[in-house]
Amino acid sequence: MHEQPLEGPLVGEDGEVGYRGVTACQAVGISYRQLDYWARTTLVVPSVRDASGSGTQRLYSFRDLVVLKVVKRLLDAGVSLQNIRRAIETLRSRGVDDLAEITLISDGTTVYECRSPEEVVDLLQGGQGVFGIAIGGAFKEIQGSLSHLPSEPAAGPQPVGAPAQPAEGDELAARRARRRAG
Repeated sequence: MHEQPLEGPLVGEDGEVGYRGVTACQAVGISYRQLDYWARTTLVVPSVRDASGSGTQRLYSFRDLVVLKVVKRLLDAGVSLQNIRRAIETLRSRGVDDLAEITLISDGTTVYECRSPEEVVDLLQGGQGVFGIAIGGAFKEIQGSLSHLPSEPAAGPQPVGAPAQPAEGDELAARRARRRAG
């Protein structure tokens, strides 16, 4: 089976290099129908040259292809196109023009912008700040704290028939102990 090579870059009116829609689709792994829909609905508009009537070719920049790939990956992760669109609109409303310069993370439903290791923003909640907890960091912190505190064996000897003494103020444990005692 003979494979068609990808076409090379083309030069737009302003001298910038661009890629036709067919090439963009092949590079990103989407259908031409998706590409066309995303351009017509302004999700990802080609920055080198947009279509201006019948017979004109859209030209996408390399950065446009990166954004298209991000949209595709979010779709593959299960994020709805509606949520992807809302996330991108939130970024654009905040003045983020170059979407290829940011880091996005997703849990398959929501899209977050990772501004720094300490700052993550939920783009579907109007830029609401969120925080993450690194379990490894918490693990090490607890290990360090416990190294200075006493511990006792889990299976220590207990007198037969003696009810366990509940911690002071633990009402539920006290009720259980009274029920067991009879």
